[in-house]
Formats: sequence, structure tokens, C-alpha cells
Amino acid sequence: MKYLSLEQVEPGDVLARSIYTSEGLTLLQTGVQLTVGMINKLRRFGVTMLSIKDPLLDEVKEEEVVTETTRKDAIRNLSAAISCVQSGKHLDVRGVQKSVGNIVEETLRNRRVLLNLGEIRTSDNALYIHSLNVCMMATVMGVGLGYNTSQLKELAIGSLLHDIGKLSVDKDAPAYKKNSMENHHTWLGFHILRKKHEMSIVSAHVPLQHHEWVDGTGMPRGLTGEEIHEFAKIVAICNYYDNLISPFSEEKETLPAYEACERVMGLAEKRFDHKMVVHFLRSIALYPTGTSLKLSTGEIGVVIDQNRGLPSRPVVRIIKREKAANKRMTEDHEINDIDLSEETTIFITGVME
Repeated sequence: MKYLSLEQVEPGDVLARSIYTSEGLTLLQTGVQLTVGMINKLRRFGVTMLSIKDPLLDEVKEEEVVTETTRKDAIRNLSAAISCVQSGKHLDVRGVQKSVGNIVEETLRNRRVLLNLGEIRTSDNALYIHSLNVCMMATVMGVGLGYNTSQLKELAIGSLLHDIGKLSVDKDAPAYKKNSMENHHTWLGFHILRKKHEMSIVSAHVPLQHHEWVDGTGMPRGLTGEEIHEFAKIVAICNYYDNLISPFSEEKETLPAYEACERVMGLAEKRFDHKMVVHFLRSIALYPTGTSLKLSTGEIGVVIDQNRGLPSRPVVRIIKREKAANKRMTEDHEINDIDLSEETTIFITGVME
């Protein structure tokens, strides 16, 4: 499996990761052979990157913190919850709670695996993928911080619903009456979640505070340092990072994962709590599995595995094909796997577009 820009994908390429709609339904299934029509349709949906199978990478299996079934179920339940909010109905969180429980359980079971955010975004599913990614990142960080299961569920549900206020139609909410700030969706999210007796008030503070910065320049209340709940400090980082790597966010440019991590690091003790930044960097794959890299040797390879303690030093596969060989042929090639945690004189010099 490798990630390619849509412009590099050709008819006949085989999809390595399913694409979902905003309702959690499968738009294109793993293993489908792409046609010209499918590629054009994905282009209209705003897709920029695809996960494509490669015969020389078939035995490479991306380790998953959360299974595809659980991710798909979470999108479906989140969609149902959002539909309630958009139609002005009371939020039914039972499905979301079930999905959060599964996410927490699987994250605890796979605590040694670095998180790869590989879901394919479209203009239709972007909000749902963003919410899911933030939830998974926050949960992985919570596990690293030693939170118990109850705390992890509170964090996970608050992070999955951190943007729920953007979708509110409740014009009687206090946020509409008392707050005209740009980020009033934080108040609206808090207003929605705090009314749910089956949900912790701590979870409700995640939507409220996830745009607060530790230096006091955030929104909506300009809180500083210890005034901001620890869960909100976590989600602030995850939300910002995922917006940086998403082509559908309001950020000015879409960055590769390692550059987005650099941006996060640069904002430590300004926007973000330093301790939380450290835990974030321990949790995320700087070079996700399937990414094509250029090495200091001049060679180009694909990331095939991660090193938990050294996220900036993955395992890279170099494939040397004969010039006359078709890319789908499995002969006339040489494979060399390089573990950058052991090859200390070889460095990553760039990510291939």
C-alpha cells in the first residue's frame, strides 16, 4: 500500500483503503479496480490523495489502533447525532457512547501502535473524518498520559463531538443571546452537551475550551494555563493538527504530517501546553505508513513500518525497478528495507508530492 495524489492514480490501480460517505456507508470498497469514471467522480468530491495497492508492498500491513469496523461505526453514529442537532431534536448519544467505548477499548489494546491517519477525505465526509481523527488522537494521548477507562471515555466523547456547536440550530441557546464572538460554536457545543444527564460535564467542557490557548489569546473566554481543562488542551492540539493536514479545513495550506508536527511544536507554551505537545508527538506517525520519502542517499522509498520510540525514523522500503519494467510487474526489481532507527547516517530529506 502507498499513498498517491489523485493526479498520479491511473485507471486499473486498486484501492487499498475504503472511502466512506458522511453516513458511514461505503462509497468505494477496498480492492476495487479504479476506472476513469471513478477517478473523475473522486475528483469532483474533492479527493486529493488515495491509498493504492502495490504488488511489491502487499505483505506490508498497516497496524491500526482502531479497526475499520469501529471507525465506520463511529462515523455512522456521529452522523445520526449530527442529524439530531441539525433538525433541532434532542441529541441521542447512545450510539456515540457505544462507538466511544469501542475506540477506547481498542486503543488500550493497541497502545504500542503509532496512529496513522489514513482515512480518505471527500467534501461530503470531511467533517466526520475530522471529528473521528481528533477523537482517535485524543484517546491515544489519554492512554499515554495514564488516564483510566472512565476518563478516556469522557475525553473521547468530548473530542468526537468537539465541533457539534457548529451545527446547532437552537437560536434560544445562551451562546446566541450572550456571545457574538467568532467562535460562538464553542458555547453552543457546551450548551448542547451539558443538557445531557447521561454525559459528564467534563466532556461538555471540551467543545467549550478547545480554542483556548495557554497564553490567554484563545477563545471564547481568554483562559490561561491551568484555567483550561487538561482534556481541552489535548483536543486543541489534535484539532489544529488535523486541520493542518486536511485539504477541507480553513487553514491556508495543506501540510504533510511532519510539517504539521513542526507547526505544533512551534506553538508549545504559546497556544499549547508543552507537556501535551510532547505526548502528542509520541502518539502520531510523523511519516504515515505508505508515504513516499526521499532519503539522503538520493533514493526514494515507501514507509512500511513505524518505530514507536522514534516516530521520525520509520522503516523505509527502497524498490529499484528496471527502466523497461511496467509498474505492475513483480519481476525485474530489487527490494531493500532500511530501518532508519538503525541506519543512523541516513536521513529523510523530503516527502514526495
